Amino acid sequence: MMNCTPLRSSRVAFFHPCLIHGGIQRIFINLAQGFLDRGIAVDMVQATPEGAFRDQVPQGVRLIDLNANRALNSVLPLVRYLRSERPDAVISGAIQTNIAAAWAKKLAGIPLTLLITEHNTISAIISHAVMLRTRMSPVFIRKFYPWADKISAVSHGAARDLADVMRIDVDNISVIYNPVINSLFWKRASEPLTDERFLACRGPIILTVGRLHFLKDYPTLLRALVEVRRHVDARLVFIGDGEERANLMQLADEMGIASDVRFLGQVPNPLPYMQHATVFALSSVHEALPTVLIEALAVGLPVVATDCPSGPREILCDGAYGALVPVGDSFALAHALLDVLSNPVRAPLPPTALLRFNQDTAVSKYLSLLDLDSYKSH
Repeated sequence: MMNCTPLRSSRVAFFHPCLIHGGIQRIFINLAQGFLDRGIAVDMVQATPEGAFRDQVPQGVRLIDLNANRALNSVLPLVRYLRSERPDAVISGAIQTNIAAAWAKKLAGIPLTLLITEHNTISAIISHAVMLRTRMSPVFIRKFYPWADKISAVSHGAARDLADVMRIDVDNISVIYNPVINSLFWKRASEPLTDERFLACRGPIILTVGRLHFLKDYPTLLRALVEVRRHVDARLVFIGDGEERANLMQLADEMGIASDVRFLGQVPNPLPYMQHATVFALSSVHEALPTVLIEALAVGLPVVATDCPSGPREILCDGAYGALVPVGDSFALAHALLDVLSNPVRAPLPPTALLRFNQDTAVSKYLSLLDLDSYKSH
């Protein structure tokens, strides 16, 4: 095999708030591994020193703590890092770290390519925000995101939303799907399931995975379960935690289905649960590109999702790979679930269906965007 590594090794820094369990952190770790595999030096730069996810950082990646108390206070430490280490490119994620990275690039005064990535539908975040700082985000985004050299989003819907917020043409925003599928994914998917709380569930299992947050609209899923159980003795299992847990447990009790619902909290690896479930349900009112939907598809779990802006329709290719139902319609959600439960077959996907979410695909697209094409061969 031809050695395609350039004589000079480029260095790329991934800048994010902190290494807690979260979507951006998982995506950046997958990208870091992919960049390392192409012979690129990688720094994982975090604004604050929280670190429950630190053990997931690939061997060979330098972990840089800026030790700020919050993302927006990391600008000057980031400037010092940029001047000292002089990375060829910085990839940032999350609104506050994107703004901090834009300021740091301007103040550092050194040549580098800053790529700001947007992993959320910003309009959904600000429309439900309580904090004034969050509601003011569009002002800062319009002002400081253009300081970046490149901007990308994780779905076409998220790109259109960001373009509307920034008041720019959507063609100025690249779309790169998240790198969900790699060798580590399949290793995690093959791990045995030992959680007796899950294994003790009788009958078909409807599984949902995500933060217990009002944007996930889990009350609609609970109402759907009531309808489902008129026909099938199914159970609903929640993986994830959040501020809505107590409300959801109370609602399940009021509906008379508390004994048919399990709240398992956070688990290190949801993939074995997906291997043993009957159907996956996503009831969100907003998403950007829900990783859990991609994961469910990858392991062959049938899925039912709301047709919310913007990720599910893109992932499911307009419903070709799973059912799409109207947002907030518990009856439609229930009967789409019943369609699967009546014939719970794990039909294989076309070989190309998941290629969009493959780590190598995403890495090649990022390298092209960063003008590091000499590393694209693998």
